[in-house]
Parts: sequence; C-alpha cells; structure tokens
Amino acid sequence: MAPEFKALTTRVTSGSPYQLDQSQTLKASSALLKHISSESDRKAAASSTKNILRAATDTSDQNDVLDVEPVWLSLTTKKHIVDKRRLKPGKIPLPHSLNQSSTTIICLISCDPQRQVKDSIAHPSFPTDLSSRITKVIGLSKLKARYQSFESRRQLLNDHDVFLADDRVITMLPKVLGKIFYQSPKKPVPVSLEPYRQITTSGKRVTHKATDEKTKTIAPPLQVAKEIEKTINCALVHLSPSNNTSVRVGYSSFTAQQIADNVEAVVAGLVEKFIPQGWRNIRAVNIKGPNTMALPIWLADELWVDEADVLEKEEERAKGLTSVARQGGKKRKERAVDVVADGGEGRAPKRARGGLASNGERKRKRRVEDTDLSTEMRERREKLREQKKLDKAEIQGWEKGKEKSAITA
Repeated sequence: MAPEFKALTTRVTSGSPYQLDQSQTLKASSALLKHISSESDRKAAASSTKNILRAATDTSDQNDVLDVEPVWLSLTTKKHIVDKRRLKPGKIPLPHSLNQSSTTIICLISCDPQRQVKDSIAHPSFPTDLSSRITKVIGLSKLKARYQSFESRRQLLNDHDVFLADDRVITMLPKVLGKIFYQSPKKPVPVSLEPYRQITTSGKRVTHKATDEKTKTIAPPLQVAKEIEKTINCALVHLSPSNNTSVRVGYSSFTAQQIADNVEAVVAGLVEKFIPQGWRNIRAVNIKGPNTMALPIWLADELWVDEADVLEKEEERAKGLTSVARQGGKKRKERAVDVVADGGEGRAPKRARGGLASNGERKRKRRVEDTDLSTEMRERREKLREQKKLDKAEIQGWEKGKEKSAITA
C-alpha cells in the first residue's frame, strides 16, 4: 500500500500565492507555544531541585519570567541576500514590542559631548517611564578610555539588556567594543539622535550646524524619546552572506495571536526592504524555539528564481556534450603522459595495455549509466514543466480576477 502524503502548509484560497496564510501562521504559533510550555513543565517535574527564583518572581510583566524562551522566525532564500556580513542591523517595526518590560535596562552610546544627551533625557518633557530605563549614557571618547580591558567590556555587557548607539558613531563601535559585543545577541542598535531637517519654501532641506566643529547637534527631548521608543519596539535583522536569516519575533510568554501578528509584520518588512526579488527569492518560512524543530509556515513550489535559471532540453544536452568532450580530452592527455613515463614511444603502460576487453566493459558500463541518468533527467524536466504551467495558470487567473474586480469597482 502506497504511503499517504499530507501537505505541510496550506495555500491561501484567493489572491496571489506569494503571501502568508493567516490560519497557517496562527496554527503553527499555537503548536509551538504549546510544545515549549509542555517541555518546560516536563523538565521542571523531572528536576529534583525547586527553582526558588521562578516561584518568587512577579509575573506582572510578560518578559520578567526567568525561563521565558525566545521565538525565532527562520527565513530561507534561494540565493544569498547580501555579499558580506553587515554589522549594522536593520530594523522592522513590530505590532507587539519585544521590550515591554519595565525592568529592561538600556545603555545609550552617544556622540561627543555626552552632556547634551544627558540633559535631553533629564528634561521635564522627556517621558519618565522611558528615562527610568536608560541607566547609562556614555560618549564615544569616554567609552574608549574606560572600557579598554576585556573584563570591563564583559561587565558592561552583563549590566544592560539593550544597547542603543547614535547613528553617527555606530560604524566606529566594532573596534571599540570588540568581539565580546558583536558575537552576542546584544549588538548596538542604531538610533537617530540628529534633529529633523527642516524644509524651506523652496523645497531645500536645512541642516542644523553646531557652533563648534567637534560637537554634534542633538534633537529636542521629545524627538529623542520618540526615536528611542521606535527603535526598541523594532525587530532586529542581522544579515550575513548566506541563504538563511533568523529574526526574533516574540517570547514564549506571548499569545499565539501576538506571535502571528509579529511574524506577518517581519515577513512583510523583509520582503519589502531586505530580500532582492521579493517573494520569488523566498524558499521557506518557519518559526522555531531555541531547542525545537522548525515549524513550516510557507513553502515555495519552485526552486528557481528566474525562468532563465531552468535549462531547456536542447541547452542541457549541448552543455552535457561539451562537458563530456572536455573530459575525454583530459583522459587522452593523461594516457599520453603515462606512455611517455613508462619509457618508450611504442610501448604502452600495463594499465593501458591490460586488455581491450576491460576497456570495452568500462565503455559499456558507462553507456548504461549515462542512459539511466538521461532517463532520470528527462522525468525531472517533465515534472518541472508541468509545475511551471500550473503556477503560470494560477498567477494569470489571479491577475484576471483582480482586473475584473477593479473594473466592477
């Protein structure tokens, strides 16, 4: 009896196939949170020691629980997104912030002089709930002078939960902070502390110039607070030269609907800002915990990005003949070298003189293998052509339906 195959993901009933199915996203989020909760309870029951800190922790905030695990969105592409690793992370706004806890400790790295930023945060118009979480403001020059040793940098890293840095100094921090920061999940996040540029009546933007060349202008307190709030409420995207990108979209203390909302926002942001060729370059979208299997949300039907990536029958055959001819030329050269090395013009080495029957058997065996390979490739090409026809018909049907709805509207 043949085994029954079930689809791992569901398609949307209407519209373009290049979009997430909300029911599939919510279903995967619920299953993942349920598995994380059951595993946590199982480990707690199997443990012989009681976690006193967990029992004594106030769970009024979502992220205050000690054993909360992060939930990651894993996106796999067909081609590499970038050519080199980027130390400056990208930002995607989230409907449900990852830093909602009132106990989150923030360190702000500013440009020189740091006194302007401190005065802006201490201003009466600055929100008190945000200023209470910013426990340290340090300029670039003092950061270089005070934190030169490895131990001091590690202590700074352990004392804070989130590190924000002025956009104008973010590129100087890798040499100052070192690998202890940039190999951890607490990489400094860029925040804009520069005043907004005013637009004149003629349409030109006017920049604020400082009186001293060494000093930098700082935005008003309300603008600084707005930019910091917007930054800490974003998901961070760290790009590297690979075909896989992971983004934290929530915690195990979130609800399934909150995880699903964040997943949809992050996927939309990645497709719009970071992934070249958009949905055509996406191969799979999954969510997972730190110690769980990846649950699929969306899977691509085709493995290619452009139609030019798929070779037709004649092109593939010509390419195969060219490669076979090159291999044959290499083998003849190797045999000629062996004959000369054996010590005579008309004298062939034992390997080549071992018998014509062995060479004939090898040729017949090679023909059989080539025939089997060509049959397999032919079947694969037919399947790919059928899949391409189905995809084109589906996209054309969706576009026609969209045009009809636009005409009727």
